[in-house]
Amino acid sequence: PYRLRPLAGTATPPLRHPGRPGPATVRTAAHLTLPGSARHIALTFDDGPHPVHTPAVLRVLRRYQAPATFFIIGENAAWNPDLIKAINADGHLIANHSWSHPQLNLIPTWRVRRELGRTCDLIERALGAPPRFARAPYGAWHGPSLRVCAELGMEPMGWSIDTLDWKEPGSRTIRSRVLDGARPGAVVLAHDGGGDRSQTVDALAHYLPRLIDRGYTPVPLTDPAPA
Repeated sequence: PYRLRPLAGTATPPLRHPGRPGPATVRTAAHLTLPGSARHIALTFDDGPHPVHTPAVLRVLRRYQAPATFFIIGENAAWNPDLIKAINADGHLIANHSWSHPQLNLIPTWRVRRELGRTCDLIERALGAPPRFARAPYGAWHGPSLRVCAELGMEPMGWSIDTLDWKEPGSRTIRSRVLDGARPGAVVLAHDGGGDRSQTVDALAHYLPRLIDRGYTPVPLTDPAPA
């Protein structure tokens, strides 16, 4: 279960895993931006799927034909399986945000494996392929969780623009944080679950067409260059 692979010795060599052509390297930290220098921007949404807010986010993204990445919580996905299919059908990338949203650096390694592994298995059953990316709840990666992430064949992700939308600061503040922080290769953190995300949806409808007008191309997360 969970597709873990044993490691020999004390080094951190690349690990081969199903679903991706190359090795998974044990990273020392999460990726914060996209590789390359193109005028790309990655919109990412955590904590879903949610039966109200996820479809609302999808409608805005569909309006502008903008692909995004959804970091799902496994137990939410188990309760809303049709939304996983809807996210995938619209061409978005689905990634791993643990099973129940614990802070990974505060739990034992066996539980990190269970949290990430159960959600890997759920995604693979739903989509036919395991996820390529994971984001630790609260961004709280540490050495053991980074190692488990690699064993499961995923790249650890962070972000470079934090909308802080979970604080519900108002859609005007959320959209300003995105538009003011936009840079080529930026990774935007927002949420489609975990609370009332109507401000997030309103802000997305405002900033997304303006990003496109500024010459940004929304893209899903991209595999980093080999280490």
